[in-house]
Amino acid sequence: MIITTTESIEGKKIIETIGLVRGNTIRAKHIGKDIVAGFRGIVGGEIKEYTEMMTESREQAMERMVEDAKKKGANAIIGLRFTTSMISAGSAELLAYGTGVKVK
Repeated sequence: MIITTTESIEGKKIIETIGLVRGNTIRAKHIGKDIVAGFRGIVGGEIKEYTEMMTESREQAMERMVEDAKKKGANAIIGLRFTTSMISAGSAELLAYGTGVKVK
């Protein structure tokens, strides 16, 4: 599956636009990791626990977006974007979305 943030794929011709494809995940903070992250917030520096959580969330959301694209018959995704939103205190959704297309 070709995935790009651009609206075209160099060297490929879009022969059909399938439409919106998406994948999401909702994650909650882990109390143990949150305590460690709180200490890091006091002394400064990267909060690795949150970085790891967001990396895993992006990967899972992308995997689900690819599954959605395949189900709809796409063999590529253009215009990939990510968005996040708070669901409740301590949990957030990460959404990956783009346009599913068929390329030749």
